[in-house]
Amino acid sequence: MFWMKKETLEKELAADVASQVADQAEGFYRSGKLHCAEAVLASVRATFAPQLPEEVVQMAAGFGGGSGAGCICGAVSGGTMALGLVLAGDKKTAATLTRELHGWFKDNYGATCCKTLTVHGKKGCVNLTATTAGKVAELLLAQGFEPK
Repeated sequence: MFWMKKETLEKELAADVASQVADQAEGFYRSGKLHCAEAVLASVRATFAPQLPEEVVQMAAGFGGGSGAGCICGAVSGGTMALGLVLAGDKKTAATLTRELHGWFKDNYGATCCKTLTVHGKKGCVNLTATTAGKVAELLLAQGFEPK
């Protein structure tokens, strides 16, 4: 058959968008110009809020490497900032999605602490950055936000 159910098409579109956001975040990180938090925020901004100036990404400057102290993973911080950016003042939804993001991250990586995640080096950071950006895109898409 040459047709698909609407649900199947929507899931495939969401997976494609999330994959593109993840790939873009990975590219930003690998470029060496952006760290984890900046890369997640930049890729989500580019996809869901491109009308906002690129300079908003500078807000994430201090969040890389666990905010310089090694605590919360910069990718998670960037994802949290990206949710707030796109949700534009909807604090209740932002809080709900942030909890979901943190829970997903802990379930998948065991911790949100940068020091714990990088105890053997930062080689896994590129993957954490990409997958976190993709998850943020999935969360936003599930809320009805569309790529711009």
